[in-house]
Amino acid sequence: MSKNLICIPCMDFVQTAFVQSLLGLQTVGETACSFQTSTLIYDARNHLVEEAVKGGFDRILFLDSDMVFAPDTMERLSARLDEGHDIVSALYFRRKAPLKPVVFKDVGFLKNEETYRPVAISYDDYPKDSLFECKGFGFGCVMLKTEIADKVAELYRLPFSPAMGFGEDLSFCIRLSELGIKMFCDSSIKCGHVSQRIITEEDYIKMTEGKDGQTGNH
Repeated sequence: MSKNLICIPCMDFVQTAFVQSLLGLQTVGETACSFQTSTLIYDARNHLVEEAVKGGFDRILFLDSDMVFAPDTMERLSARLDEGHDIVSALYFRRKAPLKPVVFKDVGFLKNEETYRPVAISYDDYPKDSLFECKGFGFGCVMLKTEIADKVAELYRLPFSPAMGFGEDLSFCIRLSELGIKMFCDSSIKCGHVSQRIITEEDYIKMTEGKDGQTGNH
């Protein structure tokens, strides 16, 4: 039976819709929950990884406090780890336009004259309702084996600290890639992103249909 830690970085408050989702979440194995308050999300994530390692937890489920998710989300992500994957993200979308998936098919650097700038290319047409390998994602809803996070921490000391012009989540993903660890997204596990309203896959589909001049009302 796995020992799991639900890790929630947050500011001084969390969204009501998130709390409702968390209360309805079906846990697996032996599960504990930890909130880490900080104005710096990467600092909160680093402390949560340290807590998971010191507490002897096998797996970490990162949940952002502006997400909503189905009750079986943890169970389904855990099943993917049972299959042998080290880290798997659910599918969710940016909460501000453009409403693109927060999962990336390419993460790297683009040369601009004498300098390089960080570039992360989202999937515009991601594999639907399936598991697929990717190069990075946000950590709004991600489950991973604690040993993987610990390995990154051993080599980089502060695993989520921003580097090379990227934010904390993609910095962690780049470090995973450097270690040869494959990342996956399961697009059948869908989450909502709380904005002034909750942004879902349906919003993304409507946006992309609009680009083609279609109304989406057929």
